[in-house]
Amino acid sequence: MKLASLKHGRDGKLIVVSRDLKQAVEVSDIAPTLQVALDNWSDSAPALEKRYQALNDGQCTDAFSFDPAACASPLPRAYQWADGSAYVNHVELVRKARGAEVPESFWTDPLMYQGMSDGFLAPHDDIELCDEAWGCDFEAEIAVITDDVPMASSAEQSAKHIKLLMLVNDVSLRNLIPAELAKGFGFFQSKPASAFSPVAVTPDELGDVWQNNKVHLPLEVNLNDKLFGAPNAGVDMTFDFSQLVAHVAKSRHVAAGTIVGSGTVSNLDRSKGSCCLAERRMLEIIEHGEAKTPFMKYGDKIEIDMHDSKGDSIFGKISQTVVPYTR
Repeated sequence: MKLASLKHGRDGKLIVVSRDLKQAVEVSDIAPTLQVALDNWSDSAPALEKRYQALNDGQCTDAFSFDPAACASPLPRAYQWADGSAYVNHVELVRKARGAEVPESFWTDPLMYQGMSDGFLAPHDDIELCDEAWGCDFEAEIAVITDDVPMASSAEQSAKHIKLLMLVNDVSLRNLIPAELAKGFGFFQSKPASAFSPVAVTPDELGDVWQNNKVHLPLEVNLNDKLFGAPNAGVDMTFDFSQLVAHVAKSRHVAAGTIVGSGTVSNLDRSKGSCCLAERRMLEIIEHGEAKTPFMKYGDKIEIDMHDSKGDSIFGKISQTVVPYTR
């Protein structure tokens, strides 16, 4: 099943989207928003699935053409956005460039921070930037959305609460990060609003590429219409999504509509490219002694997508341009 939210008020208007991303239908009679659907998932999911099948079978007379540019992020705002760093080789690379070792605990206990969730960027919204000197970077990731997860759920139990998947552009302001982390209190100003793919999909929609709670497909990143990277999201993922959700739930009940991110997708095989500028810059520092790739400037365009074995987009494309913020 594929779901999206049209831009409408603060929380969007829920629609069901056809498998080929060409048609859609409103489902306000089932749930007005995705959050409402998640709050009542055991009742709403079967009804939404039935409408989804009817749409794919051409039986919805009120269907209309699907336009990703008319969409907000599937959850335009969320009660919780927790982003992990499941690809520890990425963390190891970043630390290596500054001569630091990765603590052993990083391989057994996921890194995670709680990000801004009171308003996400739409998948085709501009990235408004106050100052180019802040070092604007993209981070291409995958995220899951849960229903209610009881506190202290195991990874096996947590897997059953993963209801939807999306792509993410976790926007980062790299030059603000060092001073923030030096305070010992984590990210804040350096992590502005993220954007998610136009469509969220249920795990069953992925077929056999959803294995061991990982998505085994390349995550494709294009910067200014040139391929920047396409690492496989199922390779070198130290912590799968069930482990990440269990990490969030260790000491708290997790509410329906919680989003949990994978962190920047990264492969040890560097020929696959990177999913963020920081990783490429670190590779340049290791090889050349200095970074040569600049951070994003005004006018730069970033696109993030994932295709199935037939070459069709699964989630729809994130497509954003960096622009100056004008108050």
